[in-house]
Amino acid sequence: MDPLRGRLLAAAASLAILALLAALVACSGDGDDDAAVDGATNSPAPTNGGIDYGQLSGEIAIDGSSTVFPISQAVAEEFGNVSDVRVNVAFSGTGGGFEKFCRGEIQVSDASRPIKDDEVQACVDGGIPADDILEIQVAIDALTVMANPENDFVECLTVQQLHDVFTGKAAKWSDIDPSFPGDTINTYYPGTDSGTFDYFVETVIEGVEEGATHRGDGTSSEDDNVLAQGIENDPNAIGYFGFAYYQEAGQALKAVAIDNGDGCVAPTFEAAVDGSYAPLSRPLFIYTRKSFLQDHPNDPVLGFVDFYLANTEQLVPEVGYVTLPRDLLAEQETKIEPYLP
Repeated sequence: MDPLRGRLLAAAASLAILALLAALVACSGDGDDDAAVDGATNSPAPTNGGIDYGQLSGEIAIDGSSTVFPISQAVAEEFGNVSDVRVNVAFSGTGGGFEKFCRGEIQVSDASRPIKDDEVQACVDGGIPADDILEIQVAIDALTVMANPENDFVECLTVQQLHDVFTGKAAKWSDIDPSFPGDTINTYYPGTDSGTFDYFVETVIEGVEEGATHRGDGTSSEDDNVLAQGIENDPNAIGYFGFAYYQEAGQALKAVAIDNGDGCVAPTFEAAVDGSYAPLSRPLFIYTRKSFLQDHPNDPVLGFVDFYLANTEQLVPEVGYVTLPRDLLAEQETKIEPYLP
């Protein structure tokens, strides 16, 4: 089932149950009608200090990673059901998001890699102190290498072979393995503003050979849907992007297992959590400013971030990513506790 459709059906079922409960309480005549109705309209319940989401209003702008986009979009939709806050979510790539964040154009920046030192300096130059920047991990991704389903010869690649493909050392499939066809390899990959691109360069391109560079031909896009469609329609395609987009594509794409020296490991939830899907399992983040969180109740950012963390265990797997282990999630919750009412 499509993740979004599943969430909508679940939400509809929940509303029906709440309506039934409210009606039963109204019929009981015990004088608690108002409390029952209020409890229903404010569902899900406030957490981590009791923020009343229903009292929040205003707008929040989010931009950045296309990988994190599905999570933030899902959270924004659900947050809009319990508050009067309008949350606008876009994706210009992790680097593009940090540029807007440091210029003060957005309140939350989605990122598929940690912020870089030069990006922190850009924030400082823009009037945002370095110690005002708050990093919150929201999920784990299994960066997925994909081929066209018609490709019946590539099942697993070593990190070295993956390096050779995306540096251009391997121009034909037979350059990877002599038993493979002599057809030209067509590559699909995120744009240079993407955190996914940065992560891949760091772990696969430079991780194998210091000073190596990612090939510049092929198809590059900040929109992972464009990459997915390209691979789907190209028998000689190979590409990479976030696990959620592979999950969404279903049988239209074929995941390639990765051998990091301990045998072939396919991208799965379990392999991402236990670290065996190396080196392509990675953390996903949102960034905001501590000063925004201090501005409650006038600023809705604290409520949104609180809601985000309170609902990651439900929404993250529904959109195709790996939820944080409970101890790691607790660490993120601790980061906003000082700002809760």
